[in-house]
Amino acid sequence: MSTVGLGMPSVAKGLRTQAGPAVSETAPAAPTSGPLVDTYGRVARDLRVSLTDRCNLRCTYCMPAEGLDWMPSSAVLTTSELQRLIRIAVTLLGVREIRFTGGEPLLYARITELVAATAALEPRPEISLTTNALGLQRKAAALKAAGLDRVNVSLDTVNARNFHTLTRRDRLADVLQGLAAASEAGLTPVKVNAVLQPGINDLDAPELLQFCLDHGYELRFIEQMPLDAEHGWRRDRFVTAEQILASLARKFTLTPHSEHRGSAPAERFWVDGGPATVGIIASVTRPFCGDCDRTRLTADGQIRSCLFSHGETDLRALLRGDSCDQVADGAEGDAVLAQAWRAAMWRKLPGHGINDPGFLQPHRSMSAIGG
Repeated sequence: MSTVGLGMPSVAKGLRTQAGPAVSETAPAAPTSGPLVDTYGRVARDLRVSLTDRCNLRCTYCMPAEGLDWMPSSAVLTTSELQRLIRIAVTLLGVREIRFTGGEPLLYARITELVAATAALEPRPEISLTTNALGLQRKAAALKAAGLDRVNVSLDTVNARNFHTLTRRDRLADVLQGLAAASEAGLTPVKVNAVLQPGINDLDAPELLQFCLDHGYELRFIEQMPLDAEHGWRRDRFVTAEQILASLARKFTLTPHSEHRGSAPAERFWVDGGPATVGIIASVTRPFCGDCDRTRLTADGQIRSCLFSHGETDLRALLRGDSCDQVADGAEGDAVLAQAWRAAMWRKLPGHGINDPGFLQPHRSMSAIGG
């Protein structure tokens, strides 16, 4: 592949990118300093860090009942490797928000240590966590003390039967206890992310919103995206933003929020005049790619500029010398890693292409990419 725009010969030796759009030999070179920018003028200041691909639920829209072939432990970045890359992102590349994801990030044994190291960085980034909350009751207070600012909890229904159907586990009570513990610990605003499935929980939206209103949680409905491991997503079998709004309108009066959303993925609506709001993340029917400010680091050290990327940039190879000379510790090596990251983001495409006739779902599923 071409490595035009990497800026340093040493990076060209270590960079491995999976199949993706070719980079023109005449394309402008990536910047050799400053933040993570792309050729469309977007600046990535929000880093999603996947800590593991493992999960203790088996949500039907994510993975099969038997689970997946997990990454071997040797392939997953160590805590020190994660700390180094997060430090580079914050101090050299202008990242201002770190979101720990998975899989289920609470399964990562040293997560509290990692949060504390991230909170000690200057400038200190905002630190959040996306979790299914099964282990949150035990860890919420410690995570808050370590420096975690807030949590997003995945919860698709408060109907116990439908929860079991969706997750293949009888763990609703644990999730509700985790939510309460997060609120008590001050991990606020506590946000709830929900995906609706036709014929399962698509009628549960009003009940879930009422639950969140009663407990002071901020609810976001997310259109299901084609990121399931079994590649079973169908355009005619997901619940759209319009359908979600119509379902909520059976019980609530929703009015569009007046604030400009910027790079925030959710369109917000006042609920019954406010002050509470509900959000809709319409990634499929109302794409917001033009304002995207995210970059992603997978648990095995790959940089992805988009959830739907078909190309990845292998920083683990640079860290470990898997296919080249290992980058040095210290400022010189950090500069090499930062420039590889800049080059990866420079090649970011204008959009995810879900609605294009030739769209192909990425090989990795959401659990392996990170939310």
